Amino acid sequence: MDARERMLRIAAREIQEGMTVNLGIGLPTQLVNYLDPAMSICLHSENGITGVGPVLDFDKADRNLIDAGGAYVSTLPGAAFFDSAVSFAMVRSGRIDLTVLGAFEVAMNGDLANWMVPGVFAAGVGGGMELAQKARRVVILMTHRDRHGKSKIVRECSLPISAAACVHSIYTDMAVIDVADEGLILRMIAEGVTVDEVIDSTAAPLQIPQQPVPSF
Repeated sequence: MDARERMLRIAAREIQEGMTVNLGIGLPTQLVNYLDPAMSICLHSENGITGVGPVLDFDKADRNLIDAGGAYVSTLPGAAFFDSAVSFAMVRSGRIDLTVLGAFEVAMNGDLANWMVPGVFAAGVGGGMELAQKARRVVILMTHRDRHGKSKIVRECSLPISAAACVHSIYTDMAVIDVADEGLILRMIAEGVTVDEVIDSTAAPLQIPQQPVPSF
């Protein structure tokens, strides 16, 4: 099992029985494939679906049925379809228990930058801003460093912010980190990674528990 799969498996534990959950574009959508099929949850996609099922391969998919990221998805019994106005009314009224989003940067106070990099075309901030502001719990799923080896966990975001002080926990290929009033707290480290390696790869101070940090 590689680091990315371990990250997805541990992040999937954030999704609990009875929750209404929105999974953001990219890595978060893959969490569907790591959930217990017997678990009763409601997956919401902001393009107008509740009751989203597993992502399907092209040859098995209904070509008209996609999630907000364009992936072909299935539906579960009880699924519903509706327009964007209803979908975003659900988000804005606080009916999403958990959203799992990707990020370009997360600041130590929980600020989230996940919609654009200056000089690179972006279609718009989209539903990510609404979800980050209104979901009851916001979890980030991302690689610890960008393609240039630069930390994506920072003291202050240098990129345009999607929402301020919204992030509760960060799951990366190296660690699980909670965002608390007192700062960033290291909760878990990936198998084969040391605490010192996580500290060196993080451009913000980390609080290390006195007891040994468990691995995933």
